[in-house]
Amino acid sequence: MKLLITGGAGFIGANMARHELFAHPEDDIIIFDKLTYAGRMENLAEIADKIKFIKGDIADKDTVFALFAAEKPDIVMNFAAESHVDRSIDNPGIFLRTNILGVQTLMDACLAYGARRFCQISTDEVYGELPLDRPDLKFTESSPPAPSSPYSASKAAADLLVLSYKRTYGLDAVISRCSNNYGPYQFPEKLIPLMVQRAANNLSLPVYGTGKNVRDWIFVGDHCRAVDIIARRGGAGEIYNIGGGNEIANIDIVRRILDILKKPYSLIEYVADRKGHDLRYAVDHSKLTRELGWRPEADFDSEFERTVMSFV
Repeated sequence: MKLLITGGAGFIGANMARHELFAHPEDDIIIFDKLTYAGRMENLAEIADKIKFIKGDIADKDTVFALFAAEKPDIVMNFAAESHVDRSIDNPGIFLRTNILGVQTLMDACLAYGARRFCQISTDEVYGELPLDRPDLKFTESSPPAPSSPYSASKAAADLLVLSYKRTYGLDAVISRCSNNYGPYQFPEKLIPLMVQRAANNLSLPVYGTGKNVRDWIFVGDHCRAVDIIARRGGAGEIYNIGGGNEIANIDIVRRILDILKKPYSLIEYVADRKGHDLRYAVDHSKLTRELGWRPEADFDSEFERTVMSFV
């Protein structure tokens, strides 16, 4: 089988390529990436001889259609996205182009060239926020989208577009919505690598607001296993939540990093909160466990420490 991984030079996409090579060595892997600031060939250096890499923009119809005409992929896993919330607040336009029009272009190519399945990699952020004082509440696949940022709104719009293509054109498509990832190859604008690198250099660690915003953390390897299962066995037109079951406040993540690096908490600097900052994310992944047998396996403490040390 031939797999096309868009955004495959980025954090999760590069980990996905490694997972596929290990789990399904008989398959051919094609990486399609624009190589913007967060997509780096260094992320693929160890597997460069085992994949085919093509540089391009998922919103460029001519390039995408030429790729599909030449390669005719069986499964398309779309990890390509503008994903940093702060950047979406500063410049929403590029998020709408990549995250919505890019998805349309990929799906049009899937229909034109007979791809067997399109996998849209989405985010739990499309659901909006949960209250901090209701730990019993979690988002399910039937929770309505209520995005708070241009980033999450663009992902929610793409999800709706995918579902419309399933109904209108019969495109075999699935959607996965995952919680916050941690692991190797993450770009340093994200919380964990940013804080690690600043702490390692004895610089202040900027924490939004009170730092009490809660996220559900999942090891990137567990995410990749879930996407692999969803891509191969998930129901057409279905949405699957992927969660790690590790709800931790941002300030506690920062403190864990300082503890691992043996740095003082005095490096923490509270700064003005992000606009529209969601309080809490938590997803119920029981559908994925019940229907496809997936569950998170990584030990958070050990994998988190390894992740921190990989950025030093």
